[in-house]
Amino acid sequence: MPFRYEIRLSGSGGQGLILIGKVLAEAAAIYDGLNATQSQSYGPEARGGASRSEVIISDGDIDYPKAEDIDLLLALTQEACDKYMGDLKENGVLIVDSQMVTKQPTGKFKVVSLPIIQSAVERLGKYMVSNIIALGIISKISGIVSEDAVLHGIRARVPKGTEDLNIQAYNTGVELAQKWLDEHKETR
Repeated sequence: MPFRYEIRLSGSGGQGLILIGKVLAEAAAIYDGLNATQSQSYGPEARGGASRSEVIISDGDIDYPKAEDIDLLLALTQEACDKYMGDLKENGVLIVDSQMVTKQPTGKFKVVSLPIIQSAVERLGKYMVSNIIALGIISKISGIVSEDAVLHGIRARVPKGTEDLNIQAYNTGVELAQKWLDEHKETR
């Protein structure tokens, strides 16, 4: 039976969720040889309104491209967390920005709460790379695509001239996730 891994990236418009959805899908399909679909949805307000991107990765055919039984949910706002929590499957993973999502739900899933936006600002001086930090966290926590594939995807998708900054952001996310994994070994 083929595996199917569903990811929902949620937050507000302008946070770069669609970009990292495209990077994840391309990393899986082009560089790791898996099947992948990516879809997106956002409110009428380009910036500030609700935004989400979904990626489905499988080693078999993807007959239905909408995510309904989410394996991993990224929520960068409280509103997104509240709205999409119900779609997270038992034993799934919820990744939240620890400062933006202060009312974290509990259940039969793993919650990874990290200072994503704060790390972008403090470590790299750029709010706009928060999405790529989140991508590094997703990549490390899920292990669903190879690091090499994601790095290729970043280089192919980010604006020219920002590749090095975005690679630093990705590595920051991987480092944050590794630290979280090390601290939570006994609960995995």
